[in-house]
Amino acid sequence: MTEDQAETIAAQALGWLASDPDLMGVFLGASGMSIDDLRGGAGSPEILGAVLDFVCMDDDWVVRFCDDTGRRYEDPARARAVLAGPAGMHWT
Repeated sequence: MTEDQAETIAAQALGWLASDPDLMGVFLGASGMSIDDLRGGAGSPEILGAVLDFVCMDDDWVVRFCDDTGRRYEDPARARAVLAGPAGMHWT
């Protein structure tokens, strides 16, 4: 998976979150971001990574996201790994 593909998946995940106000509220609360913070940094690798981290926290969210967008179930985690790069990988 390329970085561009990973960013596309993350942007889709952000759009998917935005379509569910309740889940978006959970994301904002968990991340500590305001909606303005999110809007201002929506394209940044940090925000996109946080979105994928959040979606990957719950298997049901992964399944819903992937079913709603036609993605494979492993795509969010693979995209997150690409966005993290080698420095973001840890084995503990």
